Amino acid sequence: MNRNNNFYYKQRKYLPRKNIRDTILIVCEGEQTEPNYFNAFSEDNNLKIDVEIEGTGYNTDSLVKKAIRLKEKKEKMNEPYIEVWCVFDRDDFKKVNFNNVFELAKQNGIKIAYSIECFELWYLLHFKYMKSAISRQQYISKLNELMPQKYKKNDLQTYYLLKDKQDVAIKNAKKLLNEYYNEKIYDRNPSTTVFELVERLNEYIEL
Repeated sequence: MNRNNNFYYKQRKYLPRKNIRDTILIVCEGEQTEPNYFNAFSEDNNLKIDVEIEGTGYNTDSLVKKAIRLKEKKEKMNEPYIEVWCVFDRDDFKKVNFNNVFELAKQNGIKIAYSIECFELWYLLHFKYMKSAISRQQYISKLNELMPQKYKKNDLQTYYLLKDKQDVAIKNAKKLLNEYYNEKIYDRNPSTTVFELVERLNEYIEL
């Protein structure tokens, strides 16, 4: 009897756990700006999935490697994420490092939502289409002119201030990306694929 019971418990602990919701992991380069935006997105919408968000402060190489580790950890627990995304800016990273990190992500099933020059481009596209390469500080200056209140980089309310213009931002981001043909990603300045992650999350909104 004891032998059978021991066998039963040994087998049972390897069975998949039940009632675990599908989960998307979003690993962000920034520790506040991007996590605040996607946390607000998740809280504001009735999603059919869970969203885990990590703000790391890591650079592009370390960020993707962190995402790979988190992905593999969940797989070992038999609770794999349905998708893993990395969100980061180009900033001042070396061209070869920035371009190579996309191949590393692809090899490990990691999706990327990048912004060149910075995440604030995604915010600006809520108000207007723009294809001029400008600095991070210039983005902030433009946002101060366009937003209903002064832009604060880590403001918890930014998502809510912009959400009614989300369709405009997606349309502008797609149009901007179509401006580039043979250019390597590093040279697509300005551009952003944050809209791809936003559209993906929109697919899980429960109506």
